[in-house]
Amino acid sequence: MAFKLGVGRSDFEALRRSNDHYVDKTDILYELVEETGAQVTLFTRPRRFGKTLMMSMMLDFFSIRKDSRDIFEGLKITEHKGFCEKWMDQYPVLFISFKDVESDDLDGAYDMLKYRLSEVCIDLAGIMDIDEIDTADKDVFAKLKSRSAKADEVKNSLKTIMRMLHTVYGKRVILLIDEYDVPLAKASEKSTKDDKYYPSMLGVIRGIMSTALKDNEFLEFAVITGCLRIAKESIFTGTDNFASFSVLDEDFSGYFGFSEDEVEKMLAVADRQDKADVIKEWYDGYVFGNSYVYCPWDVMNYMSALIKRKDAKPKNYWKFTSHNGILLTFVERTDFDVTEKFETLLNGGTITQSIFDALTYDTLYASEDNLWSVLLMTGYLTKADSEEEGGTVSLKIPNKEIASIFEDTVVAFFKKTADTLELERLINALWESDEEGATRIISDLLWHTISYNDYHEDYYHAFLAGIFVGRGYSVVSNKEKGLDRPDILLKDKRNRRAIIIEAKRSKKASDMDKDLVTAIDQIVTEKYMEGLYGYTQILCYGVAFFQKQAKVKRLYSKEDIG
Repeated sequence: MAFKLGVGRSDFEALRRSNDHYVDKTDILYELVEETGAQVTLFTRPRRFGKTLMMSMMLDFFSIRKDSRDIFEGLKITEHKGFCEKWMDQYPVLFISFKDVESDDLDGAYDMLKYRLSEVCIDLAGIMDIDEIDTADKDVFAKLKSRSAKADEVKNSLKTIMRMLHTVYGKRVILLIDEYDVPLAKASEKSTKDDKYYPSMLGVIRGIMSTALKDNEFLEFAVITGCLRIAKESIFTGTDNFASFSVLDEDFSGYFGFSEDEVEKMLAVADRQDKADVIKEWYDGYVFGNSYVYCPWDVMNYMSALIKRKDAKPKNYWKFTSHNGILLTFVERTDFDVTEKFETLLNGGTITQSIFDALTYDTLYASEDNLWSVLLMTGYLTKADSEEEGGTVSLKIPNKEIASIFEDTVVAFFKKTADTLELERLINALWESDEEGATRIISDLLWHTISYNDYHEDYYHAFLAGIFVGRGYSVVSNKEKGLDRPDILLKDKRNRRAIIIEAKRSKKASDMDKDLVTAIDQIVTEKYMEGLYGYTQILCYGVAFFQKQAKVKRLYSKEDIG
C-alpha cells in the first residue's frame, strides 16, 4: 500500500477510512480514564500539535451514536479489551469547538458562538423527537438551533443539551470542548481599555463553563483543550476534581507531538531516511514534561513534500498558521529590555525565567515574566531540558524553524525603530562614495539592533534591503542579473544612477578586508553591471559583515580587486 499522509486532516474517522498514515496515540484514552480519574481535564499545547485530531479520536471512541470498532482495529487501545468493552461506543458525547469563535468585535464573536451552538444542535436534531425530553428544554434547543437564544440560554446551553442527551440515553455525558480559549485570545487582542469586548466575552465563556462543569449531575467527565491554561479562578471557578496538563507536566507529555522513534518509522515507511537530520534540525527540539517531541504539523507537511520530491527543501510551515505579532510586541516594550536575552537565545543559548502556567488573557502583557510564560506555552520557546527547579525554567529556541521567526522579528524590529535621518545619511554616503561614512553608519545601525553570532548572509541581505525599501528607489534583492545575482540593486531612475551591493558574512573580524575584495571581484566577474543601459552613474560596493561590525569598499577600477 502506498504511503499516504492526510496533511491538515483533523477528522479521525475520515483519516482512518482513507488509510492515511496515523501515529498511534490512542493509549491516551486508557490513561485518561483509568489512571487519572479527573472529572475535568484540561490539556494545553501550542497550535498545530494535534489537539483537534486527538479530540476527534475521543469522540469516535466514546460516542454511543457511532460504531467505531473497525477504525480502531489494530491500534494500541484495542489491547485493553475490558476497557474497550466498557467504554467504546457506550456513552453520549457532546463535542464543540470554539476554534472559529473569534471576530474583531464582541457582536461578531457572539454571533459565531451562537452559530457553533446551532451546528451542534443540527447534528443532534433527532433527539427532539424523544417524548421524554422536557418541553422547556426542547424550546431552548430549538432557539439554540435557530440562533435566537437569549443570553442566559446561551450560558446554560451545554448543560441543557447534556440533560437532553442524558434523558435519551440514560447515561451521563462525556463533554469535549476544543480550543476553549480562542474567543478570549481574540477578545484580548482586539480589546481596548474603554470597550467591553474582553470582559463581556470572559463572562460568556465563564458562564458556559461553569454551568457545564460545576455540580452538573449529567457530566461523566470533560476533556478541554487550548493553548493557554486560564487561571482557575477566572474560568473554572468552583470546578471540582480538575486536572490541568501543560507543556511543563510529565503526565501525558508524549501524546501531543511525534517522538524521534515515531518520526524515524515514518521516514522508513516513506523511504526517506536520508532526511532524518534535516527534519530534526528544523522541526524537533520541543520538551514537554519529560518527553522530547517534534511538531507534527511540520513533519507531516515536509514529509508530504518529500514524497512528491525527494530533494524538497525544508521550510517554515508553522509561522503561516497564525500571526506572530507577539514577538514584535515583546521586543518593542519600553518598560523592560529583552535585547540581551533575545541575543542569548538567537545565539543558541538558554535563559532562566520564572514561568507561570496559569494566566489570564487580560494580564498576559502585564509583566516580563508573563510574556516569557506565553512564549513557552505557545511554542516559540521550549524547556532547555526536562528538569525544572522551583518556579524557574531554562528556556531555548527549539529549532531552526522557530529561530527563523525570531530572526524575521529582529528585521521587523529594526525597520520599525531605525532612525529615518540616519538611514538617509547612509544612502547619501553611498551616493557620494563616502566609504568611511557608510561603514560607520551601518555599524551604528547594527549596534542598535538585536544581534546573534550565527548571522547568515540572508539576514544581512534583508537588513540592507530594509534600509532602502520605501525611500523612493527601485530596490531589487537577489534577482537574476548578469551571470549571477547581486545581493542588492538600487535604481534611482529619475537621476539615471544605480548602486550595486554585494554582501559577505565574515567568519572572523580579520577576514573582513579579504571578503571585501571577494565581493568586489564577484561584481566584476559575474558582470552585475551589464544590462543597466542608460544609467550614467553606477556605483558598486562590497560590504563585509562580522556580527555587529561592517566595512564598506567601493569598486573604482579593476585594480580594486587586487
